Amino acid sequence: MMKRIFLLLALILALMACSDNDTFTTSRSNLLTFSADTVKMDTVFSTVGSSTYTFWVFNDSGDGIRLSSVRLKSGNQTGFRVNVDGSYLDNTLGSVVTDLEVRQGDSIRVFVELTSPETKRDEPLMIEDDLVFHLESGVEQRVCLRAWAWDALKVTNLVVSRDTTIESAKPIIVYGRGISVDSGAVMTLRNTTLYFHDQAGITVGGTLKADHVTMRGDRLDHMFDYLPYDRVSGQWGGVVFASSSSDNELTDTEIRNASAAVRVDSAALDTIGYRLRMTRCVVHNAKGHGVEASNSHIGLYYCQLTNTLGDCLSLHGGMAEVDHCTLAQFYPFVANRGAALRFDDTGGLRLSFLHSIATGYEDDVVMAHRQDTTQVFSYLFSDCLLRTPAVEDDTVSFKRIQWETPKDSIQGKQHFVKIDEGNLDYDFHLDSVSNARDKGCYPLLSD
Repeated sequence: MMKRIFLLLALILALMACSDNDTFTTSRSNLLTFSADTVKMDTVFSTVGSSTYTFWVFNDSGDGIRLSSVRLKSGNQTGFRVNVDGSYLDNTLGSVVTDLEVRQGDSIRVFVELTSPETKRDEPLMIEDDLVFHLESGVEQRVCLRAWAWDALKVTNLVVSRDTTIESAKPIIVYGRGISVDSGAVMTLRNTTLYFHDQAGITVGGTLKADHVTMRGDRLDHMFDYLPYDRVSGQWGGVVFASSSSDNELTDTEIRNASAAVRVDSAALDTIGYRLRMTRCVVHNAKGHGVEASNSHIGLYYCQLTNTLGDCLSLHGGMAEVDHCTLAQFYPFVANRGAALRFDDTGGLRLSFLHSIATGYEDDVVMAHRQDTTQVFSYLFSDCLLRTPAVEDDTVSFKRIQWETPKDSIQGKQHFVKIDEGNLDYDFHLDSVSNARDKGCYPLLSD
């Protein structure tokens, strides 16, 4: 027993001796190494905090190195915030920490964030600073911190109660519940981009007019190095047209990475006027349906509806004219994705689907549901490419159809310029090999 105790004491003393023998050098040839010489941050909105970025500081020099200080070259002027190995560079104390040690073979981690002041410009401005490591030897080593800052307008729980036009060269960030348009009011959005935070969205009780508008989530950073958040679905709430809403028009407008992108609630059916008309619009990468309409009169012309966890286009009764549209269901990573097109006779349906494409991963991406034989259930498909089993015995409802099957030489994603599932990067222009000429929302690139 006593022998074991002596052996344990000897081991402890040996370890203590090793620790006491750690040496620190003031040689100018002994330097730190860094996992990155420049920390390149994503574009951030001015006055809005960035994500946290990190890098490592290594000491493989052969001896311990003491740091007299680590400081931000520009102090608190640029908006960078830094934590070095648990020590925060307090901007009120000169943005510096002192008396740090990095033992031989050891490393420390550095965390960097940015909240940029306003730049007073419409376009992004580069923000730079140096994190300066001052070694006890007198050597200075630096890591560059770099980001782009972009001034933006900010709105929270905006209520539009009278006719209002919003046009801005600066981006608009939408917080809280988002924007609501009262019944009887018209909100016109023109030549601007709206960045919605979390689940903020637009609820329209009156009328929405949008022309050359982009609606997307407000994350400008990356989930992974190869994957910007802009390619990730479910970033914000989407657009809801309430039962009191009518005469809505979206032109050259893009709605992407929402939860449920566009929803048109049920209302008394107007067979003459549109509740929603969309022309040259893109609805892409929704975590719910792309466009969902209940007992409503809608028109879609030269529109792209693509990659939705729910249906790209979901119609519950009403009237719909779909002309020169591309419905492509390539939502990644899940087997229970919705259809490219789904329609039923809830309250009666009249559908025309002309010069359009409905395709996707599955063998059948066009789904019809007849529930009530007393309701009108009228549909016409003409001059279309449809990925669904051929309907050979109905030449009245189906005219000049290309029935796409898994056996076709060109099928599904082969029609399009880019379907990159790994990077979630897509281009739904028709590829030169496609046989869907004159169909869908885009011409062949060779035309």
